This record gives sequence, C-alpha cells and structure tokens, in this order.
Amino acid sequence: MSVVTRFAPSPTGMLHIGGARTALFNYLFAKHHNGKFLLRIEDTDRARSTPEATAAILEGMDWLGLQPDQPPLMQFERAERHAEVAHEMVRRGTAFRCYATQEELQARRDLGEEKRQAAKADGISDAEKAALLAEAHELLAPYRSPWRDGAPAPSPDAPFTVRLRAPDGGERVLEDGVQGTVRIQASELDDLILLRADGTPTYMLAVVVDDHDMGITDIIRGDDHLRNAFRQIPIYEAMGWDVPHMAHVPMIHGADGAKLSKRHGALSTLAYRDMGYLPEAMRAYLLRIGWSHGDQEIFTDAEAIAAFDVSGINRAPGRLDPDKLGQVNAHFMRLADDERLFGLLKPYLEAERPLGAAEARVRAALPHMKDRGTTLPELAASFAFLLAERPLALNKNARKALTEVGLDRLRGLRDELRRVSQWTADHISETISAYIAANDLSMGQVGQPLRAALTGGLPAPDLAPVLEWLGQDEALARIEDQLATANGPAA
Repeated sequence: MSVVTRFAPSPTGMLHIGGARTALFNYLFAKHHNGKFLLRIEDTDRARSTPEATAAILEGMDWLGLQPDQPPLMQFERAERHAEVAHEMVRRGTAFRCYATQEELQARRDLGEEKRQAAKADGISDAEKAALLAEAHELLAPYRSPWRDGAPAPSPDAPFTVRLRAPDGGERVLEDGVQGTVRIQASELDDLILLRADGTPTYMLAVVVDDHDMGITDIIRGDDHLRNAFRQIPIYEAMGWDVPHMAHVPMIHGADGAKLSKRHGALSTLAYRDMGYLPEAMRAYLLRIGWSHGDQEIFTDAEAIAAFDVSGINRAPGRLDPDKLGQVNAHFMRLADDERLFGLLKPYLEAERPLGAAEARVRAALPHMKDRGTTLPELAASFAFLLAERPLALNKNARKALTEVGLDRLRGLRDELRRVSQWTADHISETISAYIAANDLSMGQVGQPLRAALTGGLPAPDLAPVLEWLGQDEALARIEDQLATANGPAA
C-alpha cells in the first residue's frame, strides 16, 4: 500500500511553528516512501474558522514549500458524507440514537461535582465520605448512555444525538510510532457523540471519515491528540475500516523548557518570513526540533527526504532556539543563488529609496558579503556603505580619522588611484601597498582616513574590494568630497 499522509490544521488562527513542523514531518515521511502528502482544512468550527486564517495557512504552506499533491480538502463541505457514515453505523448497530439532553447531562455533572465537594466536608464519617465519592465517580465518569443497548425513545418525536457505542471493557492498546505502546482502559471512553441534535457532525467523526476517504495510511500529529486516538479508533472499527499507523509527536517548548509561548518566539510561520528567514532554512531548522539522524545538524531537502523516519523523533519535547535558527539561516543564505538572494534583499535595500546606481554596487558585492548577517534585514543592513548618498555623513570615528595629516595622506593616495587603469581589487591593493611603501607609512595611517572617506564610518569589509564595488568614479568622488570639505586642493 502506498503511503499517504496529511496535515490537517484548523483555520481558527495562523499557521504557527508547531503546526509547520507537523506539516514538514508528514511531507517528508510521504516523500521518503514515494507516497502522497495531502492537506485538509478542518473548518467545521464555523464560529471560530475564518477565511483569513485559511488563506494565511495556505500562504504559509506555500512559502515553506510544502505543497500538497492534491488540492486542499475543506472539511465543512463534506458534512453530508460525515452524517451518512453516522447513519450507516446506526444501521450496523455500532452507533445509536441517544435521547439525553444537554440540560440532563449538565445536571448530572453538577450533581457529581456537588457530591465530590460534599465528601470534603468536616464531620462526616469515612463511610459517608466513601459513599459520596463513589456516587461522584459514577456521575462524573465517561458517559455511557442508557440507550446504548436499545432502550426505546421517550417519545416518537424526541430529539436525539447519534452516539458511538464505546468498547464495553478491557484494555485498549495503541502501538504508537513515537510513544511506543500506550494503554488505557475501555471504561475511560464515553459513548462519543457523532451527530449533534441538529444533525451536524462532530469533529471526531469528521476526522475519521475524511482520513479514511482520503486514503490516509499514516497520521503524524502532536501528542495533544494522543487521547483523541483512543476515541477515534473505535469509529474505524465500527465501520470495519483499516486504522492508520499513528505517531504522536511531543510539543515544542521554549529554550527554558517551559511550554512554548510568544515570548519564546511562538509566532506564525509568515512572521518568520517577514523577519527575513529563508524557507529552506526554516525547513532545515524545524526538522531538527525533536528529530535527529546521527550527528548531522543541517540537512538539505534531498538529504531530509532520504533520512526521515518517525523512528528518529524523540519522545521528549523539542526546544525552540532562536540563535540556532539564525545560524541555520546564515548557512542557507551563504548557499543561496545570487540572483534569488538579491531579489529577496531588494525590498529591504529599497526601504528608504530606490537603489538606482547603487544596484550595480550591491550586485558586485553580494557574492562576497553573504556571511554578514543571520537574516535578510541584517544582511541588507551590511550594504549600507554602498547605498550611502554623497556627500557622506561622517560618524564620530570617521571625523577623527580625517585629521589634517590624514587628509594629506588621502590626497596623495587619491592621485595614485586616479592612475589605476584596471579597477579591480587586486590592482587597487597593489596601488595602495606601493603608496604606503613609497611614503614609509603603515596601512593604519592610510587605511583609516581612506575608510572614513569611502564609508563615513559605516561597517564595511576590506578596502580594496570596497573600492572595486563602488567603482572608480564613485570611489574617487567620495574621496574628493572630504578633501573639498576640508578646503584642501581638489586637483
């Protein structure tokens, strides 16, 4: 049987980093087995589901490069099919009509809670306490309907829900791909509502029907659904359907081990895009939160597909580490195609004004400056010295470097640079070295005023490449600006 996995988010909010990792694990598992990866939008909660959230989920999935192999399935549109299956279970005798009302069930719970509180009262005997707790336990236990064994309806037109007939007794066992063997008692399961009194299907029913109809063979999801697995498997059994293999993945925690929150960076996936992370970096980083394969730290997509299996998922919660994400992103920025990377950087570079003539300088410098940031905004900021408009505003250190002596040395170097016929870093470096030697100077004595004139004190790499990227006309014009400001001879 070909492997088919799915990611099934609820559009009641954005696609957060935990959901993105779940999607990635399902995608990689399917691709590893040459199977299919599908997407289902679980929008049955009409009060909380929004088109905006659905659009954001689809956009986030697209940005991450986790495209499903078929168009997304919208769960709410399949309500008739879900109801059809519930009615089929009634015909089979594995589900039944229950006439208990919400008010009756709430009264039962309230009474159970009253008896539990009464057992805490002072002055009652141990026997009275035990009796009250026994009554409370029975009232608060998972609900088993009196109509599960065919009791007649209270009246011909009485409203009803459709409930699943829960397993009668014994132990229920799940062989989970991550959690191992998990056991609960059947008595812990209630007679689950499949159809509400208004005939609408519940989430539990819809999930199982959709997974069956989509041909899902393997379910990888958060361990907050582990309890749901024991409630959903009886639905498969009631219909005589194969139960998918299940793997319940621990949640992501913050670096401090606490439950993930916004202060840890629990942001929407698109927020990471807007912060300047690359999708391939997010994939590589998310992969390693709670999954490992030998000692390898960073995986390409091809390597991840080849290596991924649920056996590598840890039982302990993974931890979000923003510093590690920055390192992974820096790695993939260095590997990125120059043209693509320039396109990603351009909105940041043009935040204040169009690039104009500076575009050529940035393009020339980009292959050599990819390591000067961990995000796109950081990398874009490192090009500020190329974008600065003349005359450059000097910071304090730059002004200190342009003393009268410094300007005199700069003037002499300017004359030598004018004569450079091949404006390359190598030829420029030779010219600077020759000037330093001829005038018995050090690199610091010449380099400091030159850097001040070229960058205004902004961070920049080695001077020879900076001069090459600026181009001969721009570089000499920046030097002339400072010489002219100091009233030195411009020629």
